[in-house]
Amino acid sequence: MAQIEFEKLLADYGDLFARVAATYEANSDKQQELVQEICLAVWQGIARFEAKSSLKTYVLRIAHNRAVTHVNKEVKEPSEQARDNSEDEILGLASNTPSAEAQLAQQQQAQLLVSLVRQLPVASRQVITLSMEGVSYQEIADICGISQSNVGVLISRAKQQLKEKMHAKQ
Repeated sequence: MAQIEFEKLLADYGDLFARVAATYEANSDKQQELVQEICLAVWQGIARFEAKSSLKTYVLRIAHNRAVTHVNKEVKEPSEQARDNSEDEILGLASNTPSAEAQLAQQQQAQLLVSLVRQLPVASRQVITLSMEGVSYQEIADICGISQSNVGVLISRAKQQLKEKMHAKQ
């Protein structure tokens, strides 16, 4: 893949990679490392793209697989305690809300949601993150290597868990 084409791919999907990293890693420095690892994995894997799925589905599969590997590595090699102070930067929250209070409330809700998503089991975290990105059930099934009906079950359970945790926090 030519450098210009890869730069376009990064321009198209770079924010998506950052959001994937944010759902798997709380530490902002490690999020950046994970995004770089994802980009490298995409660069290495793009030559194997056979157009059996959309390019977005293919790069999301690579991103999520890389993120799962990262989580597994971090579990084996614990590092400093994760910080939750940069979710708003990763999510790219708009500052066009009418008041500072409304903006703060929106940022706090987003931080809480990202924090709660990180607490889900990896399989649930994968499907709910992909769902939040607007990926179809069939594409999620292809990315995760599970059936479409299993995707629906995992999403339903993850949403229920998130609702319960959100209500408990408020």
